[in-house]
Amino acid sequence: MMAGLLQKEDFDELLKWIGGRRKFRLLYKITRDGCSAPTFHSKCDGKGMTVMVLSNPSDTVYGGFTSQSWTSAGAYVPDPKAFLFQLKFNGKSSYKQFAIKPEKIAYAVYCHSKYGPTFGDGYDLFTFSGNLTACNGKFKFEKGCSLDNTYNMKGTDYSAFANGNLQVKEMEVYQVDDCDMNDPLEIPWRRTPEWTTRLMQELKEEIENYKPLEQLKIQQTKILLIGQIGAGKSSFFNTINSIFRGYVTSQACSGTAEHSLTTQYWSYQVRNGQSRKPLNFRLCDTRGLEEGQGIDAQDVCYILDGHTPDKYVFNPSLPLSSDIAGFIKAPKLKDRIHCVAFVLDASSVDVMSEKMLEKIRKLQIAMNQRGLPQVVLLTKIDKICASLQDDVGLTYYIPTVQEHVDKVAAMIGLPRSHVIPVKNYESERELNDNINILNLLAMQQILHFADDFLYNFLDDQDREISTAD
Repeated sequence: MMAGLLQKEDFDELLKWIGGRRKFRLLYKITRDGCSAPTFHSKCDGKGMTVMVLSNPSDTVYGGFTSQSWTSAGAYVPDPKAFLFQLKFNGKSSYKQFAIKPEKIAYAVYCHSKYGPTFGDGYDLFTFSGNLTACNGKFKFEKGCSLDNTYNMKGTDYSAFANGNLQVKEMEVYQVDDCDMNDPLEIPWRRTPEWTTRLMQELKEEIENYKPLEQLKIQQTKILLIGQIGAGKSSFFNTINSIFRGYVTSQACSGTAEHSLTTQYWSYQVRNGQSRKPLNFRLCDTRGLEEGQGIDAQDVCYILDGHTPDKYVFNPSLPLSSDIAGFIKAPKLKDRIHCVAFVLDASSVDVMSEKMLEKIRKLQIAMNQRGLPQVVLLTKIDKICASLQDDVGLTYYIPTVQEHVDKVAAMIGLPRSHVIPVKNYESERELNDNINILNLLAMQQILHFADDFLYNFLDDQDREISTAD
């Protein structure tokens, strides 16, 4: 989209009428390129969909759209999608669309080598022929309008459409292109604060200073990371750990393999890089989900309820039971999981099997029974959009990321706001501010959700006290 007559809200209105995700590119501008039919055709012929916009001395802005290419053939071109429009009248917003009459589709636009943009039979809107020169900053289009021949003007006459004359200050023609799903939007699909070094520091400080609800006397919140093998569970912990250590770390074993690299239940601490003090949350890593093997639902339930000891080694042939060494038989609130983060690979969600989805849904039933909040960490977003390999700061501007978020939300049955795109440190050797911000925003939301879970216990505690009184 280039600077010209139209403001963002004007483009937004045109997009509503045209439909789809589109981008506009300025092809022709008479004050820049000259008011010349040959120049118009040299710049605009064969360009597909176009919007022609006129602005007059009364600050009325109007024009026409065609989905067909301009040519120099000297013939009418049919177009059922063509329309005339008005965006301003006497300087005030006036959004009006005038569709083509069904019986006049064959006469949508007239293409001639000696004419500028011409709409309709007779003609409804004829701009100019040959070459024109401005006089006192105005171009006088002599042919005028014969409105309502081809386009349904809904009672709008020449005076109400164009102030009764075709003197114009400017005319522009924009090419209307389909948007690539990897082309950044002008406005993010999910709002976040402006990404700056200051924001990164504020997020770090907020998370470093985080404490679970004081009344419940819990020292650390526990977050369970669970997902398919290779999705990046352990890498997410390494990424968060790296941010607070101040350099890229690899404390948790991560990578790709046929079966889960994580064979133990790890309740990882994240420590401040300078003081070495642990932060007030733990990221709990466990075996990856696999169709034929991997962690099973009963093992997960033991973890959720706080029975599983730290560093427990999973044995595929021997399910976790109360007989194992260190089994916590009477877990307290501090031992339990307070929020669950499903970790899914964005580049493979399209091919996730129904068996795997069913496995996740069964786990969700157990989590919902316990009132546990759930989020999805959508990893490897740089694999679905090449531009994110250079700048993950574009994450919330990329439509294909939004599309994957929407798809996963529908698959897993969670609100879209619970699906959080992230980029783990994998090949990087140095910390990156935007990767840090993206993951810190995810961690901030997870901690908020964990607090929501804990508030339920606080409410129960308050009710018990009230009942006792």
